Amino acid sequence: MSVLDQNAIDLNPRISEAEVGDYIALLKPRVMSLVIFTALVGMAMAPGHFHPVLAITSLLCIAVGAGASGALNMALEGDIDAKMSRTANRPIPRGRITRPEATAFGMTLAFFSVMTLGILVNWIAGALLAFTIFFYVVIYTMGLKRWTAQNIVIGGAAGALPPVVAWAAVTGTVDVEPLLLFAIIFFWTPPHFWALALFRSDDYARAGIPMLPNVAGPDATRLQILLYTIVLIAVAAAPWALGYFDAVYGIVSLILGAGMLVLATNVYIRRERSQSLRATRKLFAFSILYLFALFATLLAEVMVRALAPMVGGA
Repeated sequence: MSVLDQNAIDLNPRISEAEVGDYIALLKPRVMSLVIFTALVGMAMAPGHFHPVLAITSLLCIAVGAGASGALNMALEGDIDAKMSRTANRPIPRGRITRPEATAFGMTLAFFSVMTLGILVNWIAGALLAFTIFFYVVIYTMGLKRWTAQNIVIGGAAGALPPVVAWAAVTGTVDVEPLLLFAIIFFWTPPHFWALALFRSDDYARAGIPMLPNVAGPDATRLQILLYTIVLIAVAAAPWALGYFDAVYGIVSLILGAGMLVLATNVYIRRERSQSLRATRKLFAFSILYLFALFATLLAEVMVRALAPMVGGA
């Protein structure tokens, strides 16, 4: 049999069963929505005029960059996603999309999002977006997640960078204000994800991921959640304490922080299984509301400041 004949027999091209919804799922749309919103706040806070077309372009590039990170993350974690009930229905474990397809999709999105942001807006923002994708995919997914219980703490930096990228898109620089937003998201990440890890610890154990509850134990995790929550409250109040925002934001941040503290304390105290599950689920759900409400308050205050001269002039 000739080589040509052998290749013809072995060649069995796969017809993809993927639909548009499968590729959208690769982008992690829920995570993307948080990225877009926090980036919007960072952009709104930045000084100076920014053309609406460039603003939309920047937000789109940041969103696509986040989606690229999600797709590459799923391509690298298809094996562990298949072992976890929370992720078993993702496109790769279901066989809807192959790892090479997801990798090609993610790499394409990453390249075009970075290049578009760099060429059309500025290269500081483009470089920061490239670093964000690199950090999430290489440092967090490949280097931290499977090897250390501090994966969420260090890896949280990737999720905290979008407001900094957005600020840089407007100004071409990085300043204190976006770094404060970065710090808020950075310290919010551990209590948010460790609450999830507590009631999904069996999932992570099956997948062999060294999340803190599986390595240090539930009690140590509860203490870490409480300690990070206390730090988060202080960091979230910093934009007010440093004079960047008014008392309205300060009061809202303290009220939301009190809610986080009550729920984190509840997680720390309630250790009987059924009560513990309820407490951790409540903290996880409230933590999402906390971040959106906090950043919505920042955005509202920026908008009021922008509209005040027009109202006064009228």
